[in-house]
Amino acid sequence: MRYIPALCLAVLLPFAAPVLAEETVQPATITVTGEGNVVAAPDLATVSLGVTTQGVTAGEAMEANSTALTAVMERLKAAGIEDRDVQTSNLSLNPNWQQNDGTQAPKIVGYIAMNQVTVRVRKLDTVGQVLDAAITDGANTLNGISFGLNDPEPALDKARVDAVNAARKRAELLVGAAGAKLGRIVSMAESGGYNPGPMPMYRMAEAAADAVPVAAGEVGLTTSVTITFEIVQ
Repeated sequence: MRYIPALCLAVLLPFAAPVLAEETVQPATITVTGEGNVVAAPDLATVSLGVTTQGVTAGEAMEANSTALTAVMERLKAAGIEDRDVQTSNLSLNPNWQQNDGTQAPKIVGYIAMNQVTVRVRKLDTVGQVLDAAITDGANTLNGISFGLNDPEPALDKARVDAVNAARKRAELLVGAAGAKLGRIVSMAESGGYNPGPMPMYRMAEAAADAVPVAAGEVGLTTSVTITFEIVQ
């Protein structure tokens, strides 16, 4: 029998002992959401208007529509609207079905063409005149008007600062009530945007005699920030 010297055993035994991993203690955290709201006077109006025409044939309906819309576009240009601020948003041509008492199948009695454009008005004091000019020469549908800002970033930045301050204040209140303090920020996320308010809807069958009265009011911008803080015990 072969014997292992005691010195060798003394050296080998420590390596046979299990190695215990150190436990990682996660810090306590608190997650809060703060909201920032800013109102500002708008400096931009967006109008959705269009021309709807009818014809016995599809070609007649589209030709009448194109003629009326060309006149509307010329009126808009004369009112100071630039080409870059007018964009076609919807174009459709559909048969005009005649319903009956149920004894016969519906039949096509003509066609309806509709062309809708979105117009940006950068001078709010001319919105009424622009609407009046458009409907004078054939625009018979006004689908809505909304107000906004050419450059919303300065107002949004103020709302963001208010949101962060509101989140921190709420976190300090809650953590302080528990007898602790706030630590470093672990994470932060933002969400938010415009709050333009209600958008009035109109439909005009005849041209107005005077400029359409329009009230711009204010637009609201809202942003929220969710922040996770460490809690210092």
